[in-house]
Amino acid sequence: MRKSSISRKTKETNILLELDLDGTGRTDISTGIGFFDHMLNAFARHGEIDFKIKAEGDLHVDEHHLVEDTAIVLGQALSEALGDLAGIARFGEARIPMDEALADVALDMGGRSYLVLKAEFESPYVGQFGTQLVRHFFETLASNGRFTMHASVCGENDHHKIEALFKAFAYALKRAVKIEGKEIKSTKGVL
Repeated sequence: MRKSSISRKTKETNILLELDLDGTGRTDISTGIGFFDHMLNAFARHGEIDFKIKAEGDLHVDEHHLVEDTAIVLGQALSEALGDLAGIARFGEARIPMDEALADVALDMGGRSYLVLKAEFESPYVGQFGTQLVRHFFETLASNGRFTMHASVCGENDHHKIEALFKAFAYALKRAVKIEGKEIKSTKGVL
């Protein structure tokens, strides 16, 4: 059972997240940021992860704290659900087009946190979601999830580019966490 439930309460946010890595893509997501909800729903659906998140935060300030803390909790939940990483494929990649946009994501779930992201956005916001938070979300997620992510996206429409990134991440993750045996895929014998 690769499930996890994590909560985080600070003076800025209150987040409850549940996930099941072996789900079907069912979601119950509410963050108060419509575009962010849309991206998290796309991630869960395409990653075939059952995902529930209730997040409240100081949106009267801006969306930064809520997006950051959601990434912290999601990364911790992924790490907890994966346990010692025994049997997983470990590596995953995906190339996802969305109209004129094209995203590439490659993952190593081997326990080392790193993000390389090549992405430029034309607008400061998509809906109520600041485009500079895309990098911060994935960087925080990789750090707390203990994985390496290389990603790039090109295109013209910022909505399409961000959505292609989230979907490519979902497919790469689905492939990386697939159970392929019982052994840890490392010459060290541990990740």
